[in-house]
Amino acid sequence: MVVYVANPLYDAVFKYLMEDKRISNTILSALLKKKVIDVKIRRNEYANLTRRESISMFRIDFAATVLDEDNQPHLMLIELQKTWLPTETLRFRRYLALQYNNEENMRKEEHGKYAIPMVAIYLLGHCVGEIEEPVIYVNHHAYNYDGKKVEAGIPDPFVESLQHDSIIVQIPLLHGRVNNRLEKVLCLFDQTNVADNKKVIKVDDKQFEGDNDMEYIVRRLQSAAADPDMRYQMNAEDEFFSILEEKDTLIMQLNELKEKDEMLRKMIKGMLENGMSLDEIAKMLNKTVDEVKQIL
Repeated sequence: MVVYVANPLYDAVFKYLMEDKRISNTILSALLKKKVIDVKIRRNEYANLTRRESISMFRIDFAATVLDEDNQPHLMLIELQKTWLPTETLRFRRYLALQYNNEENMRKEEHGKYAIPMVAIYLLGHCVGEIEEPVIYVNHHAYNYDGKKVEAGIPDPFVESLQHDSIIVQIPLLHGRVNNRLEKVLCLFDQTNVADNKKVIKVDDKQFEGDNDMEYIVRRLQSAAADPDMRYQMNAEDEFFSILEEKDTLIMQLNELKEKDEMLRKMIKGMLENGMSLDEIAKMLNKTVDEVKQIL
């Protein structure tokens, strides 16, 4: 049966989802391809964050306990960033810098104080270059001089303190793909399933039969879609982006006008250098002499 749920790309809806511990466990486990046994939302710092940035990019930080390959629990930090719009890489780096500089992200080891391992997750409402895969895992490894992977002693807390892995999700490339656990979770973000009102996504809940965690997520998104306050917050986001688009369009038009004025200025100067008078130039351009002088 087709049901209608709130679009989790909206900040208000996404926050409503991820604040639920069971749901954040489910989504993060699928993204990390590891079992998350505990997760806590951490406070984050929005240093020098403009209103445009705070709306066009949503950020939430987690401290998660996950099971590694040996079934042993270990703590990791997760920096989750979601954006609707193509975003400058500098912004992402700025937020990561906050994590690297935060003393709370350090832990004491036997031989010193080291950073807690970190993974950065990017949920993008746009595509990256010509990469065709919807989900990309960017992992760092250690190599010796000859290019052979170093296995002994890795992972090491000192090495882990100096780097982080990344997961990049290009939401426009999901296109109904449901071939694994992660794609099953991410299908709820698939914008090809939006209804006439983009605030709502159509979901066939048959695909989740017997999957208690996914059924739970769908129910929470249904409740979000029916919540008047949630709809109000989604409308506010739409209004902001509408104003933002109008502003960007005006800026683009002004830049085009500036370029045309510059070309016209160069052309008039060339005419003057070739001996034409201002009167002759004005007649040719169908302008007054004063208008030509203003352009110069």
